[in-house]
Amino acid sequence: MTTTRLASTVGGRIDPITAAVIGGGLNSIAVEMGYRLARMSYSSIIRESEDFACAICDHEGRQLCEATQSTPLQSGPIAGYLAGISRRFEEVGDEWRPGDVVIHNHPYYGASHQPDVAFCAPVFVAGELVGFSVTTAHHLDLAALTPGSCGIVTATDTYAEGLLLNAVKVEDEGTRVESAWRIIADNTRIPHLVVGDMEAQVAAVKLGATRLVELIETHGLESVRAASEYLMDHSERMLRNQIELLPDGTYEAEGFLDGFLDHPDPAYSKLRIKVAVTIAGSEMHVDLDGTSPQLDLPVNMPFVGTVDVAVYVTLRSLLLDTVRHDAVSSNSGLFRPITISAPEGTLANPRFPAPTIARFCSGNIIADTLMRALAPVMPEAVAAGVGNLKVVAYSGEKDGATWVYMDIVEGSYGGRHGKDGLDAVDTLYANTRNNPIEDIESHYPLRVKRYELAEEGAGEGQWRGGLGSVRDFEFLEDGGFSLEGDGNLVPPPGLFGGGDGSAGSVLMNPGTDGEQSLPSKIAYRRVRKGEVLRTVGPCGGGYGDPALRDTAADERDAADGIGAGS
Repeated sequence: MTTTRLASTVGGRIDPITAAVIGGGLNSIAVEMGYRLARMSYSSIIRESEDFACAICDHEGRQLCEATQSTPLQSGPIAGYLAGISRRFEEVGDEWRPGDVVIHNHPYYGASHQPDVAFCAPVFVAGELVGFSVTTAHHLDLAALTPGSCGIVTATDTYAEGLLLNAVKVEDEGTRVESAWRIIADNTRIPHLVVGDMEAQVAAVKLGATRLVELIETHGLESVRAASEYLMDHSERMLRNQIELLPDGTYEAEGFLDGFLDHPDPAYSKLRIKVAVTIAGSEMHVDLDGTSPQLDLPVNMPFVGTVDVAVYVTLRSLLLDTVRHDAVSSNSGLFRPITISAPEGTLANPRFPAPTIARFCSGNIIADTLMRALAPVMPEAVAAGVGNLKVVAYSGEKDGATWVYMDIVEGSYGGRHGKDGLDAVDTLYANTRNNPIEDIESHYPLRVKRYELAEEGAGEGQWRGGLGSVRDFEFLEDGGFSLEGDGNLVPPPGLFGGGDGSAGSVLMNPGTDGEQSLPSKIAYRRVRKGEVLRTVGPCGGGYGDPALRDTAADERDAADGIGAGS
């Protein structure tokens, strides 16, 4: 193969132009991986909602790039997945070999939670390990207690949440390990869909591995490594520059998540998240001391894979937003200026085997509370209180086979300096897309009878909070559902004099004699044909004194049918 190599490295250094060219090449690999995964996947949670990530890492497991389609809660943990696999390999005496593909989802070995499954392939050039190609994605049913890998809210430990795959080789030196694939297929209610999605991930990681070898053949290994170091150092420098602009000091805030509103023990509800941010020069430390103790129910968060991602993504968004700053590469160098601590045995640093499957509920509160802690020193960058999400696993039997559909119920953003909050969006570190109604109704015995904005309840302010969504699902056949969510107890708080938003809700058979109000976390519940589930997302808090709101903005809201805030 004929290659053209740029004479760009001297003593391990590289010129910025060549580094940018190689960086662009790395990014394009990840993007191409993302397109292959999305187009080959069977499930709507990957194909439509894009609840996945693709990345290339170096030989040390440091992330070099990610697909632009990636959701932060999938891409953020990738370096942690690789570290966890390496730790497991050391424990069992295994090692990486050319042609290997590993599956991994253990939440105490770097994974975010059990349903988010990574596939990793090592990349070798001339017998030397030079990097890794990695994908992660949410899977709909993997040895789950009840149909669907969400809403398993009665799980008392991580073993009850589903099949744990801790650095398991599904391809060993290029040979497919059929026994591993049989175990997976035998432990899901929907093997065709789950195994199909996993095989799409394998195809994507193999593509990434091939493209990385081609990039190295084009530029040379020394140049690719020098460019990687340059780009990581650049990302670190950009974040440090922004931190240095903030006044030194410690800034604190606290937030609350619903927990389990129907639990008889009050210690299981209104759970506290405490955040203290200390800024010292170009470094920032986030301390979660004061956060509620861990529970034997699944709102605990893996420290690596969830807590760190919630912190990193929020700080990157505040300090290096793409409107006011040049593009900065998403790589492991970006977060070198940030350290995080949380006492062991708390929601933010649980001890194994505490369950973690509903960790997004708590993680979004960390992100929201972190923003409020920094509000005094970054008033024009933060939002008022954010409305959290809900995730529903609908399921049933049709034509003798199980079907499972996962629906993401959008929350909302609080008002921001100069702008009202965003309406009906997936928020903060989750950031997945909504599934089209046409896709839902063409694949499942469900009818979306209502899908609209919650027209009242936004927090008043100079800039009002965003509006949550209202969704009514009717079962066209007997089935069931489970639900994990938050925001039904404590409304998103206002900021700088703005009013609080409104809490969300869950209703069964609304507007009928059988109407029933349900909590924000619901274990699997059977329903009959014709029954309807309504989910309402919280409305965001208001930003600034409502008396300062522009009259024209109120007139626009009135014309759109949006009522007064809380």
